[in-house]
Amino acid sequence: MPMPWLEPLSWLVEAGGPVLVVIIGVAVLLFSLGLERWWFFRFHYRPARRSLVARWVARGDHASWSALTLREVWARELIATLRAPLPWLKLLVVICPLFGLLGTVTGMITVFDSLSVSEVNQARAMADGVARATLPTLSGMAVSVVGLLFIARLEHIIRREDQRLHDRLARAAEDAHA
Repeated sequence: MPMPWLEPLSWLVEAGGPVLVVIIGVAVLLFSLGLERWWFFRFHYRPARRSLVARWVARGDHASWSALTLREVWARELIATLRAPLPWLKLLVVICPLFGLLGTVTGMITVFDSLSVSEVNQARAMADGVARATLPTLSGMAVSVVGLLFIARLEHIIRREDQRLHDRLARAAEDAHA
């Protein structure tokens, strides 16, 4: 049974070629990692942050050098869990335009190859081929831009959470001494 909602996707894959399938795969991976980060932040990081603050408050010593060093180590370990996928996300964002360029180059080679085989100069066929060849570049750039926006937002959230965590730990220690 044909699925009519998949027709635009099949047309896109047919128009862009096999490289577009790779770009779609990278996009799915990129957005899956984005969804995973949201899930992690919402359901894992926040309870871990509360647990860390409670563990810090339960300590008797909050003022010594070793206690402050331990607090910093705990905070860095927790923030590192937020930063863990950033290198992978950045890699995926960087390779999207490169795959798009690869699709364009292979598409242009196909266009010029088909023009050299046919002895008739077909400007319309060439224009259609060039339009199809640039589709992977457009797709790669679009995925990359959205990925860059997501990475910028994630880095902003990480900086904010780092500051909030340090503030909460300091406030919790002050409240424990009061």
